[in-house]
Amino acid sequence: MSTHAQRERLLFADLLETVGPNAPTLCDGWKARDLAAHAVVRERRSDAAAGIVLKALAPRLERVQAEYAAKPYEELIQLIRTGPPRLSPYALKQVDEAANTVEFFVHTEDVRRAQPEWTPREPDPVFADALWARLERVARMLGRRSPVGLVLRLPDGRTAVAHRGTPVVTVTGGAGELTLFAFGRQSSARVELDGDENAVAKLREAKLGL
Repeated sequence: MSTHAQRERLLFADLLETVGPNAPTLCDGWKARDLAAHAVVRERRSDAAAGIVLKALAPRLERVQAEYAAKPYEELIQLIRTGPPRLSPYALKQVDEAANTVEFFVHTEDVRRAQPEWTPREPDPVFADALWARLERVARMLGRRSPVGLVLRLPDGRTAVAHRGTPVVTVTGGAGELTLFAFGRQSSARVELDGDENAVAKLREAKLGL
């Protein structure tokens, strides 16, 4: 049975193929080719991918990612489709599901929502629950730089506190939209923000996410 991560991986690869290497994305300064290179390096070059979270290693990551971005675009897409090498931690089904479900969902939307006339994607209930479960676990990490108190709320009333503080802004939306918001895609997430006007404005401009 296909996992959420496998499905999102293939959707991401298919979309990259459809839009072409020079299509815009929501990631500042990155076109589709750059985003594809990022996805490949993250899974296949752990020696460089550590630079995603460790600033001291960021220059190495940039060099390695530039090398991959220079590869044929079709090769990058095929590497995404086939997944990580056998010795990679991501090759383990449990790790793949835990680490890549949200990763590929967010990056697919990075491409989709940068295109003209995009429409919101409505995850099926099972996938929405999977996204919410992951968001609950990492909400505080994603919201740690919020300048205001931040509560994420589903339409059914379930909530996750992403940042404690005052004033508080409550962000309401579907699990997919809240995921995008918390990962720093505030401008494209279809959500409702409730709170002090100044606090809402600060939150919209905050650097959320990893």
